[in-house]
Amino acid sequence: MSYSIPAEKISEIKHSADILEIISDAVVLKKAGRNFLGLCPFHSEKTPSFTVSQDKQMFYCFGCGEGGNVFTFVMKQEGIAFPEAVRFLAKRYGVVIVDHTSSPALKNQINERDILFQINRQAMEFFHHTLLDPQTGTSALSYLTRRGMPPRILTDFKLGYAQPGWNQLTNYFSGKSVALALVEKAGLISRRQSGSGYYDRFRDRIIFPIFNTHQQVAGFGGRVLDDSSPKYLNSPETSLYSKSRSLYGLFQAKPFCRQTGEVFIAEGYMDLLSLHLHGIQNSVATLGTAMTEEHIRLLKGVCQKITLVYDSDQAGIKAAQRCIELFRAYHQPEDIRILVLPEGHDPDTYLQQFGLEAFKNAANEASGVFSFLMDVAIKKHGLSLEGKLRVIHEMEGPLSTLTDGLTRIAAIKEIAEKTGIDESAIQEKLRENSPSRPLRAKPAEKAPDAGNKFEKHLIAMMLQFPEIIPVLIEKNLIEFISDPLLKSTGSDILACYRDLDNAPEQINDLPSIVLMAANNDEKKRLVAAFSIQKEEWGLEGCRKLIEQIERNQKRDNLRLLRQRMKTAEESGEQELLQQLTKECLDGQVSAGGR
Repeated sequence: MSYSIPAEKISEIKHSADILEIISDAVVLKKAGRNFLGLCPFHSEKTPSFTVSQDKQMFYCFGCGEGGNVFTFVMKQEGIAFPEAVRFLAKRYGVVIVDHTSSPALKNQINERDILFQINRQAMEFFHHTLLDPQTGTSALSYLTRRGMPPRILTDFKLGYAQPGWNQLTNYFSGKSVALALVEKAGLISRRQSGSGYYDRFRDRIIFPIFNTHQQVAGFGGRVLDDSSPKYLNSPETSLYSKSRSLYGLFQAKPFCRQTGEVFIAEGYMDLLSLHLHGIQNSVATLGTAMTEEHIRLLKGVCQKITLVYDSDQAGIKAAQRCIELFRAYHQPEDIRILVLPEGHDPDTYLQQFGLEAFKNAANEASGVFSFLMDVAIKKHGLSLEGKLRVIHEMEGPLSTLTDGLTRIAAIKEIAEKTGIDESAIQEKLRENSPSRPLRAKPAEKAPDAGNKFEKHLIAMMLQFPEIIPVLIEKNLIEFISDPLLKSTGSDILACYRDLDNAPEQINDLPSIVLMAANNDEKKRLVAAFSIQKEEWGLEGCRKLIEQIERNQKRDNLRLLRQRMKTAEESGEQELLQQLTKECLDGQVSAGGR
């Protein structure tokens, strides 16, 4: 796609945007020396290996190898192309960009995502106004009042109401000359199966706008005012909304999740609103679907501890069984708890009847995943001898997911205490029924694997201490790099350095400039990794490395000369042999006689 953004605008955004601020929206970061560490949002890990350098405005994950600058992160996190990432950051930091496209059709294609967000926001305002208008929203307001929702909740969550008619929203957008095909793409209206025209998707329902983490309206949920079916209706899957990647209330809950380090996950809109109403603002809700890996990634960026809130034993059992496998790649088992409320209660009714303190006490006593499943198994099978054996058998699956030795030992001890069977007997039983598994070694840090260590150090030195580059140019050391990727990267660094002749004050921005100039993702990751790796280069360290590289080059040359001498001797070329011998002796003297 042809799309031209002025270089000066990209530079302005790059210097306005703070990568630490942007990444902190998605990852919990902690100071570690000069850099910041967190759990990588791009792969499963429990030990932080995701590194952010605020000084260099770069990130790199030593676990999976992803790295880059603020543009790279936004592209990867949001699943968008570079032009969209630029425009996204420009809006956030107040930089005005004039679009330049090769045709009006391309311009419309690029802007469509923004237009759909605008349509959703207009729809939200329309529904909200309809709810608050005494002429149109009386029945919906009465319903929300009966459910205990005060005006504050209606305003904070921008609740709305869709009237019973088939074309209220359709007529609204038609009156504003908005293309109905785009309103359909936003998931708000549907095309009539017979004849022409459209009809409203949401009718006679309370409307719950669903915000993404950037406070953009991604979709909507609607609830009927009575017990008719379907009780809840969500937006269809669109380019803006996916229920497997969306959590209701996450935008509002995010600061409170960060503050407490914990999140409560409920099952529905009204449960979530009731939790917030009663002061449990670190809470979100799934949208008619079970927890997904994408949900976990969203939450991993704002908190560590998770409490799943369910209103029945059966739902709790299914959730616990599912979440063991789902959560284990991202969280320690002790960080996940299951809160099952008394029969007949959901979070909304429980809070209204028993209050906040009772809910907090129940939450504090909530079982961990394994304790919950163990209690369920004991309740199911009893504690007769046969029942105990069945309990142990049922816990084999959950235990097999524990790769941490200490956690596994603690879980076995808990089974022993609750069943009265000796720990060693349980361990023996588990060994009998499970194939032996090798212990997992701690994954090594994923640093770029191109080239030898001296060549890697040379590239890192150029990026971290660019003042030494004139010496490298004089000695022509880049030409002696054997690895193609490293040699190409070194050449890029030299080219960018030479471009700074007219702007020497930008020399500290060299790593970012090189990264922006890189022509493939592999090179971008390499530049990011070498720019923020643990070694810090100074003048003395650079001199020692250069001397070592020169010594290595001379030794390599001597080895090559000796091979040529042997060939000349075997072929009887005496004159060539004498010449090569002289070169070899001269080389030994210059190499220090080695």
